[in-house]
Amino acid sequence: MNHLAEVIPESTIKRGREQRNHSLTSSCACSLGECRSETLPLLSEVSKVVSADGSLSKTLKVVLELLQKHLQVVRAMISLYDSGCDQIFIHESLGLTEDEIAKGVYYPGEGITGKVVESGKPIIVPVIADEPQFLNRTGSWNEEHDLKHSFICVPIIRGQKVMGTIAAERRYDNHMLLHLDLEVLAIIATTIAQAVELHLLERAHQKVLRDQSIKLKNELKEKFKPSNIIGNSKAMQAVYRMIEKVSHAKTTVLILGESGVGKERVASAIHYHSSCASGPFVKFNCASLPESVIESELFGHEKGAFTGATTRRAGRFEESNGGTIFLDEVGELSLPMQAKLLRVLQERSFERVGSNTTIRVDVRILAATNRDLPDMVAKGTFREDLFYRLNVFPITIPPLKDRGNDIVTLADHFVARFAKEQDVEVPRIATPALNLLLSYNWPGNVRELENMMERAVLLAEDGVIHSYNLPTYLQPPVLGEISAQGGLEARLSQIEYELIIEALTLHQGNVSEAATHLGLTRRILGLRMAKYQLNYKNYRQGDGLAQEGE
Repeated sequence: MNHLAEVIPESTIKRGREQRNHSLTSSCACSLGECRSETLPLLSEVSKVVSADGSLSKTLKVVLELLQKHLQVVRAMISLYDSGCDQIFIHESLGLTEDEIAKGVYYPGEGITGKVVESGKPIIVPVIADEPQFLNRTGSWNEEHDLKHSFICVPIIRGQKVMGTIAAERRYDNHMLLHLDLEVLAIIATTIAQAVELHLLERAHQKVLRDQSIKLKNELKEKFKPSNIIGNSKAMQAVYRMIEKVSHAKTTVLILGESGVGKERVASAIHYHSSCASGPFVKFNCASLPESVIESELFGHEKGAFTGATTRRAGRFEESNGGTIFLDEVGELSLPMQAKLLRVLQERSFERVGSNTTIRVDVRILAATNRDLPDMVAKGTFREDLFYRLNVFPITIPPLKDRGNDIVTLADHFVARFAKEQDVEVPRIATPALNLLLSYNWPGNVRELENMMERAVLLAEDGVIHSYNLPTYLQPPVLGEISAQGGLEARLSQIEYELIIEALTLHQGNVSEAATHLGLTRRILGLRMAKYQLNYKNYRQGDGLAQEGE
């Protein structure tokens, strides 16, 4: 590097800190060519912004605006290092256009920014025009207007890890002021380091989930998968194989599963992948109407067949001729209606109510229920012969709790859908919130998850769905009790809970390392883990990867 650019050693930083302290506490604070009496207010405002609850982008944007207000910088940027692709990107900037931001990509060791990331040491360029290592990759620096500008770049470090840089550009007429502003930027970098680290952890977690999803999708690329059903778990792959096998036949199918698992979607997939996909797909819920109306709805009626029958009407079986009829909640039919349905299954014929004319139909029958039909047969509430007619090809849909990472995939799908409907930016789901979703039992299955994500999108104010945006009954017992009380203490407890989980996840259950990460003693972290009933063993990954206290 050209000698005009200064790599700042620790001794110089210490000396600069002493100069800064002296300048802030003596009458010569304004003898540097311009006043720096606002340095403490600047650092105080930055601290408040970082402590506030908000997305990293919003936080850093305000930090840059404060630098412009208090230090009169012309341009500034906060760049983050993505270790996954080994590149440095501009995350937030001041004085740069969108095109200039897009161009500001560096590798470690490349240019001033890359060298700061590679070395972990701050660099001062007193005069940009004299420094060949200043690449001006963004194209924002103008030789005619910015000829005497200086450039300061400091690393954002957490522990021993360089996570990015803060850089500022302006003109300086006083060398001492240049070093003073370097120290100010170094303090701000330390202040935002934890927020930056959490952001990078979230990105890394989301990347892992995306990579897993892409891998599964690639594995399933050559396999059958209905487009209307979301999920790639082993349990659902078994369902897809069953759908594929039965779709091209006209076999009667009985779809079994708990309420809310998506039985209607399976029925739809079977119809639209069958040879009668061009025909009608008629759906009828056997539990939605009183028994006196069901016969007319299924088989139709003649004019005058009963009071109010002013015209002839075709029933659902007649409407589905040449296609498929889906009878949902078939276990709710009365015994007389079960007998009429049995005849249709056997003969594919029926009469309208009030008519003696037999109508024949070419229709495929799909039925679904969440009831235990064999148990109903044993109790005499469901006809045995009808059960065997329906149970030719049973398909059981697994409950959501048995579908593993499908929960995350479905949650992301619903979040994206509801964000689009509500015309808001799609929020990401924080890791602690994902952990709660994965550990919940889901008695209401996919329908419950869908409703929960709609509520969470409405509550996500900072572009993130946190664990405290989810219902209190998902929270751990202690946290749920605190949340029920409401108020500031409840909110702080929920944030503390999330931070502890993040630290334990990052350090694979190592309590000592997690405590250091959080700036706590091991004993204090242990007490807070006990408060939230957290067990470090739940955050280990593999055998022997994280030994407590080691």
